[in-house]
Amino acid sequence: MTEKVKPYKDSALNKKQQVTKMFDTISKEYDGLNRVISFGIDVKWRNKVVKIVADKNPETILDIATGTGDLAINLTSTNAKQIIGLDISDGMLEVGRQKVKSKNLDGIIDMVIGDSEDLPFEDNSFDAITVAFGVRNFMNLDKGLSEILRVLKPNGVFVILETSVPTKPFYKQGYKFYSKYILPTIGKVFSKDRSAYKYLCESASVFPYGEALNNILKQIGFINVEDKPQTFGVATIYTASKA
Repeated sequence: MTEKVKPYKDSALNKKQQVTKMFDTISKEYDGLNRVISFGIDVKWRNKVVKIVADKNPETILDIATGTGDLAINLTSTNAKQIIGLDISDGMLEVGRQKVKSKNLDGIIDMVIGDSEDLPFEDNSFDAITVAFGVRNFMNLDKGLSEILRVLKPNGVFVILETSVPTKPFYKQGYKFYSKYILPTIGKVFSKDRSAYKYLCESASVFPYGEALNNILKQIGFINVEDKPQTFGVATIYTASKA
């Protein structure tokens, strides 16, 4: 079920090690580049994720692949008592820790290093779990999703925000042109690691989306699975729960 993506840079490293190295390298420029690459629309998408989670009135939230903590910080508006931002890249987490500290959110948000495929939490620990632009970086997608199901409480909500490919011909052609030519060029101009944004483009283009990802979630054991395409289908929000 998992996707095959060309190696990021060093073929001696497995995908998990490559992704960790990549995000450590681009951590300080990641936020700015995200705004440029998405034209700032990623902020709107994250706000929609926050609203979905807030409707469930969660007390505990786990934000996997939290990166520099943008979504974890936004999730504080849900009034959750505890939010854990987990990521495999300590470089990204360190940027996030500084942001959390500057906003005086240390008492609510914990930024911890960890592996999405071996979560350091007990079964049924969280009312809500989110992953924004992170599931496509899982080395073993099935294992990562199974771990998420394990630590999610019964009736809890799981929300994924991930890139996808538009289905309508005009938008699909525009997306492919942008991801093949424009996005790598932006990465080359603004990033000190040119290979990183090439990898991000490739991983987005081959990752299952829409009904394909819905089916994987159902096979893992999630229920109430839905997908909600965003901005002509260039991103999709997936929601699911646990019986």
